Amino acid sequence: MRYPSVDILRTVAIVVMVLVHFPENLSNYIPPFTGLGAPLFTFLSGVSYRLWLNGQEARGISDEQISKITIRRGLFVFGVGFAFNILIWLPEDTFNWDVLTFIGSAILLLNLLRRLPISISVLIAIISIVISPALRATAEYSSYWENGYFECDLTLTDITIGYLATGYFPIFPWITFSLAGFITATLLFNPVQDERPAIWQFTIFGTGLFLLAMIGLQIRNYAPAIISTHILSGWHMFPPSTEYVFATIGMAMFLFAVLHQFVDLNPKLCSDVSRFRVFKTFSRYAFTIYLLHHMVHLWPLWFYGYLMGGETTAYWQNAMPVTISIPLACLFLLVCYLVLRRINPDDRYGVEGWMRWLCG
Repeated sequence: MRYPSVDILRTVAIVVMVLVHFPENLSNYIPPFTGLGAPLFTFLSGVSYRLWLNGQEARGISDEQISKITIRRGLFVFGVGFAFNILIWLPEDTFNWDVLTFIGSAILLLNLLRRLPISISVLIAIISIVISPALRATAEYSSYWENGYFECDLTLTDITIGYLATGYFPIFPWITFSLAGFITATLLFNPVQDERPAIWQFTIFGTGLFLLAMIGLQIRNYAPAIISTHILSGWHMFPPSTEYVFATIGMAMFLFAVLHQFVDLNPKLCSDVSRFRVFKTFSRYAFTIYLLHHMVHLWPLWFYGYLMGGETTAYWQNAMPVTISIPLACLFLLVCYLVLRRINPDDRYGVEGWMRWLCG
């Protein structure tokens, strides 16, 4: 079963990322909603896996076959992530550990956790939040970000540290987002109706996490230096501060629960599928759009820089004013929709189609 709530949130996530990346990379402008797309995207990776898993089990697919498909999909996304780093961000950023390599890793981990009690996933999510500040402090996080972006030596130690703690989307604490989505969907879509928690419990818990983050932002200035430096360190995505993690997970959980209640469970809304055509279109091809929007705005940037002087990154973040880069982002989204809506909804193209063909 397809849930409009997932399509709506995935559309919001991909639109936010497009509207952030165009002005950030072309004009060095950071929109106020920067940092809100990736949490939704990673949270939904856990939700989507749980829903896909429920569908496979309902069709009687064997546990072994589910594992094989999951592993192939996880490795596919992980491999596309490396190709993305090399072809989009250029070979020197092969090991920058972007969101795609993270999601591929998360899929592989969820394949292991799906067989275990949900309490194990909860425990790992909590541990991830708790140990992340300590891991960053031990690894000297700032030494990998001296120029404002992640850099590491091509040694096994540095590559591993980047993957676990210091890259753009390291396992810790970003695995918490995928686990939060997986846990939420596992409880909310429990096949046993009587064992499902009430939806209002998720909205309250999500609101509580958000309020806890806001309290942390207020009290950090009065906390001891070790806490204000490593634990309650303010609002930032790189590295993901404790306040940022709590607030964005709370936001994602709250939005998902509310939309599930008022959209998915509303027969009047769901009876007319045309209401959600835009969201379904963007959601079905979010993976492809994520890759394509980087190609569209970064490849011309690298090529023009090379032609003008041989330095591919010469015009990065200073190619044009923001009054041009934001309209370009909007135009890209409009063209994507107009093209994708003409595709037969029963067909699959782009990266999603390749994944289904290769991985099942």
